[in-house]
Amino acid sequence: MSWFAASDYWLSRLVIVRAVGVVYLIAFVVAAGQFRALLGERGLLPVPVFMQRTSFRDAPSLFHWRYSDRLLSCVAGAGILISAAIVTGLADHLPLWAYPLPWFVLWALYLSIVNVGQTFYSFGWESLLLEVGVLVAFLGPASVVPPAGVLWLLRWLLFRLEFGAGLIKMRGDPCWRDLTCLYYHHETQPMPNPLSWYFHHLPKRLHRVEVAANHVAQLVVPFALFAPQPVATVAGSVIVVTQSWLVLSGNFSWLNALTIVLGFSAIDDGALRHVLPLSHPVLAALPHWYEGIVGGLVLLVVVLSYRPVHNMVSRRQMMNFSFNRYHFVNTYGAFGSITRIRHEIVVEGTDEPVLGAATTWKEYEFKGKPGVTNRRPPQVAPYHLRLDWLMWFAALSPEYAERWFVALIRKLLEGDRATLRLLRRNPFPDGPPQYIRALLYRYRFTTWAERRATGDVWHRALLGDYLPPVSSATLSVTGRL
Repeated sequence: MSWFAASDYWLSRLVIVRAVGVVYLIAFVVAAGQFRALLGERGLLPVPVFMQRTSFRDAPSLFHWRYSDRLLSCVAGAGILISAAIVTGLADHLPLWAYPLPWFVLWALYLSIVNVGQTFYSFGWESLLLEVGVLVAFLGPASVVPPAGVLWLLRWLLFRLEFGAGLIKMRGDPCWRDLTCLYYHHETQPMPNPLSWYFHHLPKRLHRVEVAANHVAQLVVPFALFAPQPVATVAGSVIVVTQSWLVLSGNFSWLNALTIVLGFSAIDDGALRHVLPLSHPVLAALPHWYEGIVGGLVLLVVVLSYRPVHNMVSRRQMMNFSFNRYHFVNTYGAFGSITRIRHEIVVEGTDEPVLGAATTWKEYEFKGKPGVTNRRPPQVAPYHLRLDWLMWFAALSPEYAERWFVALIRKLLEGDRATLRLLRRNPFPDGPPQYIRALLYRYRFTTWAERRATGDVWHRALLGDYLPPVSSATLSVTGRL
């Protein structure tokens, strides 16, 4: 790979472009299905209210022009169509000068969503998707030689993503340093998947091996991304394998998927042809004007990298932070601390008009988060269940739920259809309940013996009230947790 052209990365570019298009497609599908209930005109955190106290300078978004649920649907629909055009290869028929345009439209549309998404869009993988989208926009169509500068920038992003995550762990919870974090993490992670129970029950010796391997993958291997081939291919492959292991063990939205995609920026076609035996077309050379644009992009990233690098070497390293409102050249990190005990909020309702000791309560079931004890955790990622993730945070502390949880309860008491569509099961299909309460439970995975005897995946023990029983009338008076 020369400093300007990377003809040996045609297959790598193909994988990166199509895969990032798929992630954007999923992100807009998530917005189409969930945004209205969470953030719409009658959502839990309505965008119009947020816009009244937020300037365009602080949160650039086309919704500063105006917001409506119909406009949001148009934005999400446009994002889905453009993403589909990229995934199917239609964008490759554009001339070189026009190729970045659909990517910039995707970026602008998703930026508009993220910047008004408040706590429901506060995850690091939102910024990661936006940053990846800007870089991939300059990879060019399949008919030209991939620009080497962009591939180096994708590796640099992967380095910041992995090395930042490794540093935040070593500086954070001591269980990362004594190799014991995975004694707990598979059980207490925000949203376990179908295999998490089995990962949790691996021998502790293997858990320590997992942590040690993670440290190598995040603190040592990223430096090899910038080495000559075949070392870079080995480094990229190691990251792809370790991230695939994480995909098997939990649901982390599209974080792992995007990290795997970035790993392909270091894997050349010689290695990929063993998996994708596609014929290599004749590629046109990049014109000098385009090389100049890529050079300017490299210079911009170098300048903007000062603050992320300074953050990485700082003892007070921040995790998943954007230093500018456009979410470009960010700092990343994940799970600097690990919870040892899993708490879950269980929301229940009753249609009885008078409460008493004999009152029958029925449980609302969520699509992804743990609830009834015999239900195996589902595979959700790379799709993202935003309410379910926030419920995990709410169980850690009511402070995480102060702005939206009471609004959720109010919507359930009203029988709001948009909100109910976020749930797996509504126990009151004929009309809303009279009262709703929220209980706090301690959850743990069952043992092998318990699962054989009962079929349960979870064991739970009641800790107490998270929210005492409330009705529409009492909730309108209290209005808070």
